Amino acid sequence: MKNGLMTKKAILILLALLSMAGCSSPPADATNTVNTVKALTSTPKHNVAQTLPIHKNIFDGVYHNWKGTPYRYGGSSKKGIDCSAFVQVGYSSVYQKLLPRTTLELVKKGKQVKRNNAKEGDLVFFRTGRNSRHVGIYLGNLKFLHASQSKGVIISRLDNPYWKRHFWQIRRLDKY
Repeated sequence: MKNGLMTKKAILILLALLSMAGCSSPPADATNTVNTVKALTSTPKHNVAQTLPIHKNIFDGVYHNWKGTPYRYGGSSKKGIDCSAFVQVGYSSVYQKLLPRTTLELVKKGKQVKRNNAKEGDLVFFRTGRNSRHVGIYLGNLKFLHASQSKGVIISRLDNPYWKRHFWQIRRLDKY
């Protein structure tokens, strides 16, 4: 703390710990909050890192910016976007990395990983028809972000019967 004010980092740590404890809002007593922040900021970094959630939600901004954008085959704008363009935009936004434009080019990149080893940012591929492929961005906890043909940009679950039936593979790309 500097001049009695909480730093942004201290606030984020506090909120993360409160959410892990099941609290939806910080304590009403400001003294307790300040004492908690002092304790957190004086804790060695390795201890704090162990208590923070593993899932970083780094694609939240991408989701909120594109949520509900309709699907359009070949599209790459807010008027309509297809799955591979959405992945391209998402990666560019989060990692400043340019990816190939099509699903078939994307599936040739990186290395395949097992479903139980998937991490946030991995690409999830599906065979949705004889010659149709679909791609999304894995978020963790069996969730992935994608441009759905029926609902536009949404978050879906790998254990949804449709996606489970059409699952193909997960690939991890070099992010930087």
